[in-house]
Amino acid sequence: MFGTMKRGANAYANIGVETGVLAASPHKLITMLFDGALVAIALGKKYMAEANIKDKGESITKAILIVDNGLRASLNKEVGGELALNLDSLYEYMSRRLFEANATNNPAILDEVHSLLEDIRSAWEQIGPNGQPAPMQAAPAPTAAFSQPSFAKA
Repeated sequence: MFGTMKRGANAYANIGVETGVLAASPHKLITMLFDGALVAIALGKKYMAEANIKDKGESITKAILIVDNGLRASLNKEVGGELALNLDSLYEYMSRRLFEANATNNPAILDEVHSLLEDIRSAWEQIGPNGQPAPMQAAPAPTAAFSQPSFAKA
């Protein structure tokens, strides 16, 4: 009569993702694409180790689709110039390598692509939403042992 617990949890998770997408800035959407591809690759590696061919194929295919239809499709080659063209070539390479990893059951290739995506994601996070460097995290306040006396009027 009622759906399974897993189905209910999946529906709840989907609502959370959909809400996040609707509320996200374009910069955050790209970050979400990176995260989705990284998770899909990690799951693909897990399923590969378990010899779970069906789930491995689905996870790696999902990663390929995110790279091709998400990250690659979002590049503006007219505005981005050489950088966008280089990223396009790198994303194309990643898609081919993911396909090869799936076909040959080679987890080292999944590690390679995962590492490349992590590096690009990290660089993307260094860029703020408006194309400016992201603000640096404030240094923690000095502890009492290292504080200097204040010369400001109380």
